Amino acid sequence: MSRFRITEISDPRFERDYLRFITVKSPALGRRADIALYLPAGWETMRDLPLLTLLHGVYGSHWVWPFKGAAHLTAAEMVGSGEIRPLAIAMPSDGLWREGSGYLPHAGADYERWITDDVPAAVMENVEPVSFGSKRFIAGLSMGGYGALRLGAKHAPRYSAISAHSAITDFPQLEKFVAEPLADYPLADAEGLSAAHWIKKHAATLPPLRFDCGIDDLLVEENRALHRELTEAGIAHDYEEFPGSHAWDYWILHLRDTLRFVDRFA
Repeated sequence: MSRFRITEISDPRFERDYLRFITVKSPALGRRADIALYLPAGWETMRDLPLLTLLHGVYGSHWVWPFKGAAHLTAAEMVGSGEIRPLAIAMPSDGLWREGSGYLPHAGADYERWITDDVPAAVMENVEPVSFGSKRFIAGLSMGGYGALRLGAKHAPRYSAISAHSAITDFPQLEKFVAEPLADYPLADAEGLSAAHWIKKHAATLPPLRFDCGIDDLLVEENRALHRELTEAGIAHDYEEFPGSHAWDYWILHLRDTLRFVDRFA
């Protein structure tokens, strides 16, 4: 029985570059929500295809990773050359609350559970090689990096690796990006709004973790602070800095680092 009352999938006759689209009525949100999905060449004959959930930042939606970040083309190139093994990449919307939901549970709409429960279920129901035996990974940029760090650590047993680019590391940092006062966020649970809270709480079961940031990024000091905090707590992780700012040129380039990292644990 389907988890979803409504499911719409793009017609394979019109799909291009191994990219398809799924719209479901999300139980977590109580309304329709969208997923862009990359599937590698020959996926139909594969088994237990790994699934990476790739989260976007503020202002965006399900289409920005493929059509601003070329995520599906980068993955296809790396799989085709043999640099990484085949995987599926789900690129969901954040739920489209105002300028950014934060991937947090709100009163009346759980943007966290949309990502952790509904998105993988929507893929598994419609792509047979992605199964309960498939390894799962989570990654993202900016607000999506916050989602990846926080949700990946909070739900640590579900994920085999976590990666983040230019990440917001704590809820108050959203104030740098959104017009809405943070007091307007109807949060259903105010516990553990920092990524560090869940990383430290679940350190014993934390999957492999990496994050990076551009040296000219407006969030670089916050990322350095998280790196110091985890280092002082003795929590294993990889942190890297590269030339660049909070911009798509940076994320397009360093998505490759995420895909290589994920492949190590696929």
